[in-house]
Order: sequence, then structure tokens, then C-alpha cells
Amino acid sequence: MKTLKDVKVGQTAEVVKIHGDGPVKRRIMDMGITKGVEIFVRKVAPLGDPMELNVRNYELSVRKADAEMIEVE
Repeated sequence: MKTLKDVKVGQTAEVVKIHGDGPVKRRIMDMGITKGVEIFVRKVAPLGDPMELNVRNYELSVRKADAEMIEVE
């Protein structure tokens, strides 16, 4: 299983599934990350946390722990 955390800077990935439950999953979905959405990884902070993404034509920063819950292909 490949997660958003595994995607390298400059690559694009499509969301397959969001793991997790309750408020965490809801928060991720509220940020616009839903099944079928393409995510472009713009930057990763020097220590790897957070990741800066382009989702639905806006910029978003996501923690590594949240990125691990997002399955991509």
C-alpha cells in the first residue's frame, strides 16, 4: 500500500482511499482530500514534516501522520 507520505516532491498521485476514523478522517475530507482527487507534492519541510501540497487548485500543508492515512496510486 502506497501512502501520500511515500510520494516524492514534484510527483502527482491520485487518492484511492482515506484510512482512519471519526474526526481525523472527517478533517482530511473537509480539506478537500477525497477519493479520486489528484494531489501534487510541492515541498517537504527539511525534517520531513509538514508536506506542502496542491489540492483542487489551492495549497495545503499536511502533517506526516495525516499523510500516512491517505492511500494513493
